[in-house]
Amino acid sequence: MRDFITVALCSLLLVSGALADQNDPELAGLFDRLQATGDADEAQVIAQRIWFVWYEHENAEIEFLMEQGEVSMRRSELEDAVSIYSRVIDIDPEFAEGWNRRATIHYLMGEYDLSTSDVKRTLALEPRHFGALSGQGLIHMRQENLQQALEYFERALEVNPHMPNIRENVEFLKKELNADVI
Repeated sequence: MRDFITVALCSLLLVSGALADQNDPELAGLFDRLQATGDADEAQVIAQRIWFVWYEHENAEIEFLMEQGEVSMRRSELEDAVSIYSRVIDIDPEFAEGWNRRATIHYLMGEYDLSTSDVKRTLALEPRHFGALSGQGLIHMRQENLQQALEYFERALEVNPHMPNIRENVEFLKKELNADVI
């Protein structure tokens, strides 16, 4: 009986790892918990788990490339990072986090139209992607499209109400937009 339980648990772990990405069934419960918690520390742990699940992929080559993209980004080798994330997207165009990471690099390079294109694809694959939603808000702020920025930040907070920087952006934008009306 004990061997059966061990095999069942190992099988469950293998299956859950194979499903890891924006389609992982674990995400529904995580998002429910993120919405329900009033504890900032717990919210941070849950949000980190969501990011971890989004980042995982069953393909070892994609896992390796994602890590290499992060290294390139940390080293400010942004052209290399774009190439790496483009390779991820070529291998699996249904992997939302590949699109999101490339969107982030395009944003850092000031390529806002390319970033927006990648954000749209990210959100088509994972509409709850609060990172992509808030990233699109930042793009709109840079482009001085304040109403659109506000809308994206508010959508991000609907998914993850525990982002103080985004909440501050919402408050700032509401003041700015009200000042323009007066």
